[in-house]
Amino acid sequence: MPKSTGSKISDHEAEQIQKANDSGLSPVIFVHGLWLLPASWDRWRAMFEEAGYTTLAPGWPDDPNTVEEANRHPEVMAHKSVGQVADHMNDVIAKLSKKPAVIGHSFGGLLTQILAGRGLSVASVAIDPAPFRGVLPLPLSALKSASPVIGNPANHGRAVPLTYEQFRYAFANAVSEDEAKELHATYAVPGSGVTLFQAATANLNPWTEVKVRTKNPDRGPLLILDGEFDLTVPWAIAKASYKKQKRNVGVTEIVKVPGRGHSLTIDHGWQDVADLSLSFIQRFAKR
Repeated sequence: MPKSTGSKISDHEAEQIQKANDSGLSPVIFVHGLWLLPASWDRWRAMFEEAGYTTLAPGWPDDPNTVEEANRHPEVMAHKSVGQVADHMNDVIAKLSKKPAVIGHSFGGLLTQILAGRGLSVASVAIDPAPFRGVLPLPLSALKSASPVIGNPANHGRAVPLTYEQFRYAFANAVSEDEAKELHATYAVPGSGVTLFQAATANLNPWTEVKVRTKNPDRGPLLILDGEFDLTVPWAIAKASYKKQKRNVGVTEIVKVPGRGHSLTIDHGWQDVADLSLSFIQRFAKR
């Protein structure tokens, strides 16, 4: 099993770890990205548990428990770097008695690939994954989606919320106006600015934390899913990530999800994406 890096595991996470180990079942870890919390995976967890897995949804370090709390105290979500979050997930995995499958969305998709590159997952699904060092396409829509944060250098040390209009563009462009408003009210929280600045400069910084060991033979099978209409992680970014990953000796697959935007894990069509993910995990992770 992996070694601990010393990050603090919350009581809630410790309970999930104990439950997973006591179950004797194969674990699946869900990793959220920017502007969301672990509860955004609740429906996915119920579905995977019904399919015979035990599940965990660790937070980023110091994640608040609720959307309301996160919006009242955004400062606790600032200063979280990609490396810190990856190490925290590493520490959760280190306490599991069985090697998990890992599923992540957006920056969680990037983190999923980092963890897989460390040899920590039996199989992985990266959904609309943020780019890592070596992924070169930078579509204008991705820049616009990130502009509420990277447009102001002072945001590096802040946690930045998305207005409804910004959320509508970056997340909810492929759903109705009513659903977009409901998703923003239900799920949106401030996101750590440092992570976006790290991603924006990854190809300029040889020492960046935003890098993936794509050729590690212990990476395990990997599926990349990307919404057809995603403006935050357009197909060009997902395809470039796939081209890097397919050099691995393991199974590497990519699927474009028709008609979907960046909110595909939380909107009305979440189950279609969960079905694709579950089918892939079932091929490689015994229950």
